Amino acid sequence: MTKLVVCAYHNVGYRCLEELLKQGAEVALVFTHEDSPTEEIWFQSVRELAERHGIPYLTTDINEPVNVAKVRELAPDFLFSFYYRNMIKPEVLEIPRRGALNLHGSWLPQYRGRVPVNWAVINGETETGATLHHMVTKPDAGDIVDREKVAIAFTDTAFDVFTKVTEAAVTVIARSYPLLTAGTAPRIPMDLAEGSYFGGRRPADGLIDWTKSAVQVYNLIRGVTHPYPGAFTYLDGKKVIVWSAWPAEGSAAPGAIVSAAPLLVGTGEGLLELRSLQAEGENEVAADQFTAAALSAEKRFTHS
Repeated sequence: MTKLVVCAYHNVGYRCLEELLKQGAEVALVFTHEDSPTEEIWFQSVRELAERHGIPYLTTDINEPVNVAKVRELAPDFLFSFYYRNMIKPEVLEIPRRGALNLHGSWLPQYRGRVPVNWAVINGETETGATLHHMVTKPDAGDIVDREKVAIAFTDTAFDVFTKVTEAAVTVIARSYPLLTAGTAPRIPMDLAEGSYFGGRRPADGLIDWTKSAVQVYNLIRGVTHPYPGAFTYLDGKKVIVWSAWPAEGSAAPGAIVSAAPLLVGTGEGLLELRSLQAEGENEVAADQFTAAALSAEKRFTHS
């Protein structure tokens, strides 16, 4: 039987590991992560899935010498990485006899790197995907085994797209795993010149630039709204998170409040209707419940 070591976290990790188990894979060891106390945990637990199936698991970094030695001792045929957050070092990638593969949440080579779903939404893309590829030293750069496209609707949030990408990831694993075990899976060289690379995002990167167009600001908002930290601005020096918005016709100075009902704000091109907001230290509310005193015509949203 084909022996696997699986590095997994988040919903993609959970669902892909689940699919491998459905196909009868022998998973000798799972590497996952401890949940961060500072992060909103809205996704399924790989650790709990491993426990239910009696699979040994570790939450320490696979790259630690003791763990590298453990993987060598197990001598797996394949190593899979499904949304594992640590870069896996070359010495580990060389251990599995038949290859080390990663499931990436984009249509590679587009959106290599971190948080590809969020970046795709923020940049207003109309499609993305899930890609299974061989791992090499350079991130998200090895030969492609299989890909599945995902449509991004203009109304989709990053959470909506991530849900679609998760389903696409399962489809890819379901198709690819039998081919990998049979030794008939394709290997398509990745042309990095046709792609793009993006780094990680911090909560501070959610600051709204009102000089951008209404559509660009809207894309940022839906790209980092729940369960992510949210896009934010300032009103009278107080931080305000904008959880939901919609582009509208019209024009006004960037950040200027045009009306309170609906709550319309000027941008570099067009107006943006703010629909759900949360002032610092307060609860999230619909725009019509937002503090009336804050919405006078003299007010405007700012960068700080």
